Amino acid sequence: MKGRGGRWIEHWDPEDETFWRETGERTARRNLFFSVLSEHIGFSVWTMWSVLVLFMGPEYGLSPADKFLLTSVVTLVGAVVRVPYTFAVAVFGGRNWTIVSAGLLLVPTVAAFAVMEPGTSFSTFLLAGLLAGIGGGNFASSMTNINAFFPLRKKGWALGLNAGGGNIGVPVIQLAALAIIGAGGGPRVLLGIYVPLVLVAAVLAACFMDNLTSVRNDTGAAKDAARDAHTWIMSVLYIGTFGSFIGYSFAFGQVLQSQFGRSPLQAAYLTFIGPLLGSLVRPLGGRLADRYGGARITLWNFVAMAAATAVLVTASAAGSLALFVAVFVVLFVLSGLGNGSAFKMIPGIFRNKALGKGLEGEAAVAYGRRLSGASMGLIGAVGALGGVAVNLAFRQSFLSSGSGTGAFVAFLAFYAVCLALTWAVYLRRPVVRTPNGSAGPERVKAGLSRAEV
Repeated sequence: MKGRGGRWIEHWDPEDETFWRETGERTARRNLFFSVLSEHIGFSVWTMWSVLVLFMGPEYGLSPADKFLLTSVVTLVGAVVRVPYTFAVAVFGGRNWTIVSAGLLLVPTVAAFAVMEPGTSFSTFLLAGLLAGIGGGNFASSMTNINAFFPLRKKGWALGLNAGGGNIGVPVIQLAALAIIGAGGGPRVLLGIYVPLVLVAAVLAACFMDNLTSVRNDTGAAKDAARDAHTWIMSVLYIGTFGSFIGYSFAFGQVLQSQFGRSPLQAAYLTFIGPLLGSLVRPLGGRLADRYGGARITLWNFVAMAAATAVLVTASAAGSLALFVAVFVVLFVLSGLGNGSAFKMIPGIFRNKALGKGLEGEAAVAYGRRLSGASMGLIGAVGALGGVAVNLAFRQSFLSSGSGTGAFVAFLAFYAVCLALTWAVYLRRPVVRTPNGSAGPERVKAGLSRAEV
């Protein structure tokens, strides 16, 4: 199976059950494990400013609006770099790029360590935040890489586990900050912990991961994915799920401090719970999508997210901290479930488009893998922009009214749009067209089988 040097695998056919059972599964799981580790550290570095701002008291001279702008910039860079990170896997190989991307995390970590003190200008903090955004790119390259390792029937679980394990980097760094604040330590202690962890992730990727020659640089795939309407429809849905998760992860502690007057320690006690549960439940979202269909799970998830947000509007307006925190945690859990189910939909959408074009067997598999891998980077990037919108909405809401209520009203309206879009595109039952354009005899959900989408 191994060919040229540098841990390259020449032959990879996970859809062949014999190959998968005898060789593929063991190799895929090993790559998944170390991919999760690197992505996990990437998420921690990306979201470290969500906890660093909790350390930044009045002596730093930053207003709540300044802090929301800072975290918005970090989120924005993390979203943008996901596009080139997606295609870096095909250029350099999954293992090789994991080594590079893990090593690059040293730059923002050391930069933050250098500037984290009172008296530093706001523009310097913004520059350090820009550097931290590269941690968000690790998700895109990791998902593209792992998508190629697993068969379609296992993608929901594998992608959910990969993303969920990475997402846990958010609550882990928040828990580390809680421990450090509780012990009377400063932000540089937290940053110093992550420097050796970054090095460990890079070394383990070099020792235990593989490159796949079948994942080749294909600019045509990127262009085709960008031209496909489903890429942009799924991007909107992913704004509603992952955009909510990452946006709330950055903003939750600041909302508790600014609206409910919590101290840094009190905020840190509460902020990690939602991201932790949302991360842990993401593989479950993928597993449910494998069994019942991603579109169905995603639809009902948006129904629940809208309902939870309506309660948050009430809690925010009434100033009820207990209800606010409880429902916010529920919203985190739902965003995690939706992340898993939405990402499961992507490979199935393009696999079924291949079948609709008359492709069969390996040709259909290759078409689906080619476009789903390319579209994941675009969808992940646009989805992460939702995190920017969340923080900017909170910033404007606090500037206008001194609370986050107005932002929650906007989020409620957006979840309603996502709900309607999911139903209209993926759960109605139009007539399926055969490759020659005539009406086919069966009717399925937007031409997509429930088991795959």
